[in-house]
Amino acid sequence: MTQPSPIEPLEIESKSSAPTAVFVFVGVILLAFLGFLYMGLQRSQQGPVKVGDPMPPIVLTTFDGDPIDTSAEKGKVVLVNFWASWCKPCESEAAALQEAWEYYQPGGQVLFIGVDYVDTEPEALESLEKYSITYPNGPDLGTKISQMFRITGVPETFIIDRDGNLAYIQIGPFGSTDQIKSLIDPLLQ
Repeated sequence: MTQPSPIEPLEIESKSSAPTAVFVFVGVILLAFLGFLYMGLQRSQQGPVKVGDPMPPIVLTTFDGDPIDTSAEKGKVVLVNFWASWCKPCESEAAALQEAWEYYQPGGQVLFIGVDYVDTEPEALESLEKYSITYPNGPDLGTKISQMFRITGVPETFIIDRDGNLAYIQIGPFGSTDQIKSLIDPLLQ
C-alpha cells in the first residue's frame, strides 16, 4: 500500500507591486482633481468682488509681448477694462477710454490695462487698431484675470485706488470721458 504523499504547499507567485502603484497614482490624481473642484466651488460661492476689497496683483503680457505686473506699480490708480472684439457695447466706450488714457498718461499716476476676454488675437488686434487704442492691452489667457475679478460679462471696468483696494466697478460701457475722469480724479488727491 502506498502512502499518500504529503500535501505540498501551493506556491503562489508574488504579484508585482505595479497594480498597487497604479491605484495609488489614480488616487492621487483623483484627490488633486477634487481639490481643484473644491477651490473652484469656493471661488464661485464668494460672489462678486466688492468696492473696498483688496485686489491681488494683476499680471498680464500685452499683445506687444510686454509684461505688466501691478505689484510694480504701487501708488498708482489702476483702471482695468475687460472687453472683446465681438462686444458691441465695448465699441461704444472705446473712444472715451482712449481719451481718458491720453489725459492721464503724461502724469504717470494712472495705469490703464485692457484685458481682452475670450477672443482671438487677430480680431482683438484689429479692434485695437480700428479704435486707435494705445494703452496696454493683452489677452486673458486661461481667463485667470477675469476669474480673479469674477466678471459677469463685457464690458466691465474696475478702478483700483493707490492702496490696491477696489474703488469702483462699472458694469456695462462708460458713457463719456467725463464719467471716467469723475471717478479717477478723486483717487488722485
